[in-house]
Amino acid sequence: MSNAWPNTFRRRLLAGDTLIGSWCALANPLTTEVLGLAGFDWLVLDGEHAPNDITTFIPQLMALKGSRSAPVVRPPCNEPIIIKRLLDIGFYNFLIPFVETADDAQRAVAATRYPPAGIRGVSVSHRSNMYGTLPDYNVTINDNISVMVQIETQQAVDNIDAIAAVEGVDGIFVGPGDLSAALGYLGQPAHPEVLKVIRYVFDRARSAGKPAGILAPVEADARRYLEWGASFVAVGSDLGVFRHATQALCDKFRQ
Repeated sequence: MSNAWPNTFRRRLLAGDTLIGSWCALANPLTTEVLGLAGFDWLVLDGEHAPNDITTFIPQLMALKGSRSAPVVRPPCNEPIIIKRLLDIGFYNFLIPFVETADDAQRAVAATRYPPAGIRGVSVSHRSNMYGTLPDYNVTINDNISVMVQIETQQAVDNIDAIAAVEGVDGIFVGPGDLSAALGYLGQPAHPEVLKVIRYVFDRARSAGKPAGILAPVEADARRYLEWGASFVAVGSDLGVFRHATQALCDKFRQ
């Protein structure tokens, strides 16, 4: 797992390096491989809003072998069994959706750690430990897992200080779509009131010494968030790029 072990993405994340990423929503190893060639620092393989599961994740992880892009998985929910399976197939970086309380954050971290630090189930041989050929895996893996949590509701905003204080939470990520909906501005992630809350979350995260991130497919938004101190920003998606490029190509010749 050359692009994951040891977890240089986690080291760079915690150091506050600027990390530019993209979303993988097409559930296809070929498009994921192409994104991996582009040179993004990280790629989210989405299991919440994209048609991914264990069987589609594995080929995409294979497609990213040797890429400089660190695979980050977003599971469908904050559920220990799902997280355990994603760990076993070779994910080291987790973006956990819909974290609203410190307890939610603690559960997410615990699900990614072997006992006594957590509750991860133990398997002798799986893809993540190279089918049992990594002799030091069990004693080093806990320190090579990154957990980023998504702030998507008013409750999460209200609890941001407690969430950011949880040991093992390596980053605070704003989900602008859900957050804007929760604040009463569905489909308006750039509404001034939403932006005010986003900046507040960034400020609280940095006050706690945690990097802040966000998804921002509009360039002006991405640059604004980087100026506000966000250090890991996803600037687009395979689906978005494909959709806009194909429409532009068609429109060019229809006109």
